[in-house]
Amino acid sequence: MFSLLVNIPANAIWKQNGVTIAGGNGDGDATNQLHYSESLFVDDDQTVVIADCWNHRIMQWKNGDPTNGQVVAGGKGKGDGLHQLNQPTDVFKGEKAAPGGS
Repeated sequence: MFSLLVNIPANAIWKQNGVTIAGGNGDGDATNQLHYSESLFVDDDQTVVIADCWNHRIMQWKNGDPTNGQVVAGGKGKGDGLHQLNQPTDVFKGEKAAPGGS
């Protein structure tokens, strides 16, 4: 079980018909597919980042390009190598400190 909290402003406007921006092409490991996605994060610029658990990777879809995602972490099979992940379940954004900041 998971929960998702969404803050929708009172003056929000959106399309009546939704557009699939990630996956939607059956289970698989192609860049337009997901396999047991666990969580997602939407950045301020509408970039969508998804933990693609059974493909052992983190996928990213840039705003305006819903056709193919980009592997941004893992994607080289299950493992503990620098280029591998083991069933990632969560994604979040960390803020980068400004130069000279702490």
